[in-house]
Parts: sequence; structure tokens; C-alpha cells
Amino acid sequence: MMIMRMKLSFAFILLALSVLTCFANETAVPIQKDASGEQMYQTLCASCHGAQLQGGQAQSLVDAIWQFGSGRGDIRRNIKHGIADFAMPAFEATLSDQQIGRIMDFLSEAEKTSGVTKPPPPGKLFTLDYEVNVEIWLKDLNIPWSIDFADRHTALVTERPGRLRVVVDGELQAEPVQGTPQVLHEGQGGLLDVVLDPDYASNGWVYLSYSHPLELPDQERILTMTRIVRGRIRDNTWVDQEVVYEAAPEHYSRTRHHYGSRIVFDRTGHLFFSVGERGDAPFAQKLDRPNGKIHRVFPDGTIPPDNPFVGQPGALPSIYSYGHRNPQGLAIHPETGQLWETEHGPMGGDELNLILPGRNYGWPEVTYGRDYSGMKISDFREKPGMESPILYWSPSIAACGSDFVRGDLFPRWRDKLLAGALKYEEVRLLDIQDGRVLHQEIILKNAGRVRDVCSGPDGAIYVVLNGPDVILRLTPLRDVNEGPQ
Repeated sequence: MMIMRMKLSFAFILLALSVLTCFANETAVPIQKDASGEQMYQTLCASCHGAQLQGGQAQSLVDAIWQFGSGRGDIRRNIKHGIADFAMPAFEATLSDQQIGRIMDFLSEAEKTSGVTKPPPPGKLFTLDYEVNVEIWLKDLNIPWSIDFADRHTALVTERPGRLRVVVDGELQAEPVQGTPQVLHEGQGGLLDVVLDPDYASNGWVYLSYSHPLELPDQERILTMTRIVRGRIRDNTWVDQEVVYEAAPEHYSRTRHHYGSRIVFDRTGHLFFSVGERGDAPFAQKLDRPNGKIHRVFPDGTIPPDNPFVGQPGALPSIYSYGHRNPQGLAIHPETGQLWETEHGPMGGDELNLILPGRNYGWPEVTYGRDYSGMKISDFREKPGMESPILYWSPSIAACGSDFVRGDLFPRWRDKLLAGALKYEEVRLLDIQDGRVLHQEIILKNAGRVRDVCSGPDGAIYVVLNGPDVILRLTPLRDVNEGPQ
């Protein structure tokens, strides 16, 4: 026991020394204004990441695996603002934006010349409960965004450029569905969510969300907004289209981001959908704007009479909750029927929320994050009358699609929440009980940007990835709690 304590103490001392070394590099080393990216890297970064970028106290920078986001914006923010939870210091007081840019150029060139490419998804995963088999279930896709199943044999997949694809027994049909709505595929926009009606077997309705373009004669730039339609697929053609939700023309935006766009049905047949604040944060607090809201309608788009703002002057009657930034994960708990949401917050402020009717979730009046520039957004993390998140992620993981585990394949995971993450390329498994997260585990990491997760009708877990543009299928090989087989 004494030896074990000594080993633990020594490990903590080493960790503390590594942290102090990194922060000492940030604060104590003078940097010449015209220093090259390589010179600055060797001075500030090599002690943690290695002189050859091979890794050491911190991860390698030339192994094609970026733990905290691979985009140029992600890397810039990590250098400038640091990742305090992982002992990555902030260099905003030490380096100018131009100097950070030179370091990034050096890192980019070093990664290219290393010849290392992103490894393929793993064939196996080892989790606390299961050894999991991972197979590439579908490939030859172009920016897949969402998946939903009609039954064990048939699935629908959206591709953001504007295509709806049919999958039969794991085979991607060659031709996309013809006649689907026109989308504006710019920025974060395009063809986004797909959900099948709970009574699809009898009525055939398929629901789509997308960035709807609106050209007005007095506008130099095409305006867009989240739109929800439903239709049927007959002879591989989109027919019988009906508009479920369309914003007023004056609520369309010039921006190309924060569409929200997730759709989910509850157990009583209500349709919920999310709309991001479209980059205009104050609109999330305004009840006369659809931005930054979760809406509830009947499947045909009519308004339930018990919606929380029905009859309130100046409020849109479809609103169910407000004060959201960019909700891109919606899931109904299989047992409780509660609506759970994951949303993109600002830097350091992604959230998991339990959505209740009429509640205000605070954005941008309260937040755990700050702007990507590093500027403070709000002085408050909580306020009376505003809901606090059940969980927030700092650093931000770029929370995206979510679903609860159903079926019999993963009995130890049943009713736990699968939460996907774009930036951190993760699937997290959250144990939620009595409105609290008791535990979370990363069950998939660095296979690609996780756009959507789905518990299929066969009980398998399907993971939609961007970069590579594939869909993975996860099934259990064995329950590790039952010992070797």
C-alpha cells in the first residue's frame, strides 16, 4: 500500500511539473516579433509536444489525430485561449494573431510532409461494459447529415449538398430520391435532418429539415431559414410535399449558420423541431422570432392548443422553449417521455438540457462560455427565471446528434443517451437518472466528426461521420462484466 501511494504521489508530481513547465514557457520566454513559426514552436511548444512534433507530455501534432478539433479555427482558438482543463496554456497575451498564424502554417506544413494520414475507424472498441465490434456499414456518401430507419431493412440518409438516399439491407441505392426540395448548400446549410413518421408503415410520411433559400428583389444576398416539410417517396421520387413549418419572410437571414434543424416525435405524436438563433443572439430571447427556439406542432404543422405561448400577444404559438443558441441534438427518453437536447454553445459552453414547456434556457443572457474572439458574452452563468443546463461541456465538444439506446443488443446501455460531437470526434454515453447525469463515457474517439447517432431497430448503434463520410455500425462482441468467453 505504501509503495502504491508513493507511485501515485510521484505521478502527481510529474503531472504538476509538466503543467508548470508549459505555463512557464508561456509567460517567461521572450518572443521576437518576426520569429518564424518553427522558431516560436520550438521555444513555446516543443517541451510538451516534442521537438519533432512527435508528442511527449502532450499529444503528437503529426499523427493526423487532433483531439481538440482539426479545423484551422479550432487550432487557432486552442493556441490563443488554451485548454485549461488539459493544462494547455493560453498564448493570447504572448503572441499576436499574425504570430499564431505562422505557427499554424508551420504545423500544417509539418503534418503534410510527415506523410501520415488519418487512420481508418477502429475495428474494435473497449468500453467499461462491452467489447464492441465496429464496421463501416455505409460509404460513398457526400457529407451525410442524418439517418432514420423505416424498419430493419430500409433506412434514409440525408447528404447536406441536397440529396436524400435510400439504403436497403445495408446497400446504398445508386440513385438519390428525385424531386426533393431545393436547398442552399452554403456554410452550415443544406439538406439536414430526416425523420420518418411514427405511423410511417401506414401513412408513408417522411419529414425533412433544410436551409430554404428566399430571393427577394431588394436583397443583394439570398436569404435563408430553417424549413420543415413532409412528403412521400414513390418510385424513388419525392411526392405529395406539404409544408409543416415555414418562417415569415421577414424572419429569414443573410447568415449561413446555426440552423438547428433537428426533428423528433414524442410518444403522443407531437413533432418537435429546433431552430438556431442564426447568429443573431438577442433573437433567442424574443418570442416574436423563431430564432433560438424549440418548436412543437402537430405532424401537419397545426399548433397544439396547449403549447405554452398560445394566445400570448406577440408570441409565436409554435414555440415550446426559448433561449437556445444552436440545438442540434433532440431525443425523447424511451421510459419517461422527456425531451432532452444538446446544443452548440459558444467556446466552453456546449449544453445538455432537459426541455420543459415555456422555459427560458438563457442564451445569450446566461452562458458558461465566451465568444470565439475571447471576449466575454455575459457576466452571468445563471439568473432567476432561466434554466441552467443539466450538464455543460468545457472545452466545447461541438455537441451534435443524440439518441437514447433502445433494443436488446446493449442491455447495460439501455435508456442511456448517446451524444455525438463534431469538434472532438466523439460519441459519449451518458447515464441519466432523475434528471441528473451520473456518469459519462467516451465510447468512440477520433474516427471522424460525429454528425448523428441513431439506435437502430436491430439494436445496433449507427454513427454518421463527416471526414470520412461514412456510417459506422456498432454491435457488442461480449459483455466484459461476464468475463472472457
